[in-house]
Amino acid sequence: MKKRTLLSMAMAATMLAATFTGCGGSREGASTDTATNDTPAATEETTEVAAETTTTSEMPGFDAGATIGVSLPWLGTQNWKEAEDMFSAQLAEAGYNPIVQAADQKVTQQQQQIESMIENGAKVIVVGPVDGSQLGSVLEQAKEAGVYVIGYDRLLENTTGVDGVVQFGSVKTGELQAQALLQGLEELKGEAPYNIELFGGGPADPNAPNFFTGAMSVLQPKIDDGTLVVVSGQTDFTQCATADWDNAKAQQRMDSLLAGNYSDKDIDGVLCPNDGIARACITACENAGQDIPVVSGLDAENESVEWVWQGRQYSTVAKPTEDLVAKTIEIIDSLQAGNGMPSTDVTADNGVIEVPIYELPPVVVTKDNAKEVFANDPSRLELLK
Repeated sequence: MKKRTLLSMAMAATMLAATFTGCGGSREGASTDTATNDTPAATEETTEVAAETTTTSEMPGFDAGATIGVSLPWLGTQNWKEAEDMFSAQLAEAGYNPIVQAADQKVTQQQQQIESMIENGAKVIVVGPVDGSQLGSVLEQAKEAGVYVIGYDRLLENTTGVDGVVQFGSVKTGELQAQALLQGLEELKGEAPYNIELFGGGPADPNAPNFFTGAMSVLQPKIDDGTLVVVSGQTDFTQCATADWDNAKAQQRMDSLLAGNYSDKDIDGVLCPNDGIARACITACENAGQDIPVVSGLDAENESVEWVWQGRQYSTVAKPTEDLVAKTIEIIDSLQAGNGMPSTDVTADNGVIEVPIYELPPVVVTKDNAKEVFANDPSRLELLK
């Protein structure tokens, strides 16, 4: 069967430039344009309004050497360790005093870290939440202290204490994972129907249900028409979620699914929400004597990039950490200069307010396009040998 070509996708972010002017006044004064967008879903909602730009005439700046806090959820995957290193180096290079910490997947520890950053005079705190719904109280403290709060990679929910979120399109990511899964099945597994299983990410991460929602918008019609068969019958996010994004838990579930449903069947594909879970599912299938199924992934971790190149993992989705960090520091620079939060045409309902979203585009990576995607990434390009 001939291969279908993936749609080419640009790595550059499609972001609007800052349009605010002036200085002085309070941090609550910023406003942004809003327009419908397909990214927020399970915990996010967008609205469409007239395309007007409201400028802020009074915004406070701060000293060029100000303290900037960065609170990350953990360092257990490559993308979060990259974020720690890049924020530490690039904030210092920009002249700021960075405090970069990780919370080891503990909400209480993250709350304490943010409180300490407030006490240490941070002017901006960047937060990649352990649980996006459990930081409302401490983020309100930051707001009362005049601190700007920028969500990093994940939505900050149920609070007014957030000024914006920098992230890749989460629903779009899920759609791309599902499209790659379908493409791989058609390329590698012959004629339909295809036996598949579904995995989701950690329920505390607001991106995880959005990934799943995006994927199911593509897969559900194929399940309904019989092209895809979820042999276990487990198709709800609550059934498919992987607590704490734990690879070991994913492998245990995959072991159970194979033992209970595939003693006399082949498994053709697995929807996996990130690279660690993808590798865990592939390992479980190999241990069970199955041929390697078509498996999706996310984050373009080095090991999975190698597996994609070798043909063990069909696809991953690249969300370059350097792009997220660069966009976040661009916003911090705007705040420091007294220009406020840049304009954006995307917002998400966090349960209390519409939060400005600074959204970057993800891109599917397969063996066919890996060299093109990583053409400007020497470290990953080196893996493709």
